[in-house]
Amino acid sequence: MMTTTTGALVGGAIGSVSGDRGAAAGAMIGAVTANVLSVALPVAVTYAVGWAVLQGAAGLTKRLRDDARLVY
Repeated sequence: MMTTTTGALVGGAIGSVSGDRGAAAGAMIGAVTANVLSVALPVAVTYAVGWAVLQGAAGLTKRLRDDARLVY
């Protein structure tokens, strides 16, 4: 709820300053953008962390199989 309100306020302020559309159109765009980002951003961060963990695990497995020394 707070995300939608904040997005609407920011979008309305940007919309009223730019003058292309009205403040109401900017508020609608800001609210939708805030809701989309509140879902997409955690998914993207989770994917990035999972990818990094898999890359680290693959590198560690490769080092252990090659009998290479682990350097800390």
